[in-house]
Amino acid sequence: MPRATNSPASRARRKRVLLRAKGFRGFRSKLYRYAKDAVIKARQYEYRDRKKRKGMFRRLWIQRISAASRAQGITYSRFTEGLKAAGIEVDRKILSDLAVNDIAAFNFIVEQSKEALAKKHA
Repeated sequence: MPRATNSPASRARRKRVLLRAKGFRGFRSKLYRYAKDAVIKARQYEYRDRKKRKGMFRRLWIQRISAASRAQGITYSRFTEGLKAAGIEVDRKILSDLAVNDIAAFNFIVEQSKEALAKKHA
């Protein structure tokens, strides 16, 4: 009597891994043994870099806000301090978008921030 190998399931599993490894270089996309390791590593990078991307965008937003606020004669840290004092709760993503696309609205927020800072330190 032949041994049971669960052939359909194991073939499907290997096929799934090889499909996921499509586009990898050399034998990492052709041979199951190496493709399996490459896919595991790729998924680790994928998970890590989803977190990394969030930080990269945050840094980009801060740079944009900083550049736009310096053009109005206030540093980023003073600007954020003024926002907090004024009770304006706008996240960095929105502020960055305003700084790039609607400079008039951003300048209005900067003025609000400056006024709140003046009141705070007076």
